[in-house]
Amino acid sequence: MSFRREAHVPKGGPDGGDGGKGGDVWLVVDHNVSSLIAFKDHPHRAAKSGTHGQGKGKHGHSGSDLEVPVPPGTQVKERDGTVLADLVNPGDRFLAAEGGRGGRGNARFLSNRRRAPAFAEQGEVGEERWLRLELKLLADVALVGFPSVGKSTLISVVSAAKPKIADYPFTTLEPNLGVVRLDDGSDFVVADLPGLIEGASEGRGLGHQFLRHVERARVLVVMLDLSPLAPHPPAEQEALLLRELGAYQPDLLERPRIVVGSRADLAEPDLDFTGHRIAAVTGDGVRELVGKMAEAVQRARAEQPEPEAFVIHRPVPEGFRIERDEHGEWHVLGRQAIRAVALSDLTQVEALDEAHRRLKALGVDKALARAGAQQGDTVHIGSLVFDYEDE
Repeated sequence: MSFRREAHVPKGGPDGGDGGKGGDVWLVVDHNVSSLIAFKDHPHRAAKSGTHGQGKGKHGHSGSDLEVPVPPGTQVKERDGTVLADLVNPGDRFLAAEGGRGGRGNARFLSNRRRAPAFAEQGEVGEERWLRLELKLLADVALVGFPSVGKSTLISVVSAAKPKIADYPFTTLEPNLGVVRLDDGSDFVVADLPGLIEGASEGRGLGHQFLRHVERARVLVVMLDLSPLAPHPPAEQEALLLRELGAYQPDLLERPRIVVGSRADLAEPDLDFTGHRIAAVTGDGVRELVGKMAEAVQRARAEQPEPEAFVIHRPVPEGFRIERDEHGEWHVLGRQAIRAVALSDLTQVEALDEAHRRLKALGVDKALARAGAQQGDTVHIGSLVFDYEDE
């Protein structure tokens, strides 16, 4: 709030400038980002605040937006699990938190009725919220199999990925992505998923965290252990894996599928398995498998084109709504109504009158009457609490 102060001008008019808007926080898909690991140690993100307005009509600067890079395939959820958006393609953006609007200076409230407004708006508090980010990998091929079947070794051979490899179960605890480049210049992405165990579809062994990455794969490569160390014969391994996939999401069984026997260099000569065999350590059969994967991916890409845009599952509500709590008190909810109150200094009589004028212009008084508010009922709008009075 400010008034002109000049020599020989005893009653200068209002000249308070507006405050700047706070910056927004955006989630932006970046193909150079492959995981959400950056949020593990740095979960809080905040955009810059706007600056204050000043006298002589000087407006404050708006705060700069903050763009937070996330990998393709990121789902944005509320803390209760409600899906807000799927971010699929590079460049997709989601408004995670909106900056507050800057308060208007007292010069904005000059009118024929109000010649010397002695109040200004307060800056709006920026939106603050918790979101859950969940990555569902966007891979052309997903390697599915029991622990220690050779998935990590295979992806290390066919791509530049360097996963952790050891001779004990559950070496892979987080998915690995590798890009397989072909002689014709084309490529496809392979995901090495942590090993599944029986009961994974029910959550055993972190099954749901692993299986969700299969959802968006175009082609499934089911790897069966042909070595004498395998816990089950190949046919039984395949039946168990398909059963877990179908129990988790039935349409996974309709995806293009390649069944391959792994660790063939250790297999017994009389082993009953007639499918394609590979030994990733020696390279036997790997080149032929890559060719099969490339053909399956090419067919799947032709049948399933890339999505054109991300999907917003729950749009931002507009306007306001009236609710009544268990104590019989009324609550006016909605950003427009709360903003009409939050921006006003309710200790100033003129500002309070302005807040009431805005609420009436929005139709809050009529909405309360239609909802059944009675004389003397308590009404909450943001920080404003008052007794309802029928006009």
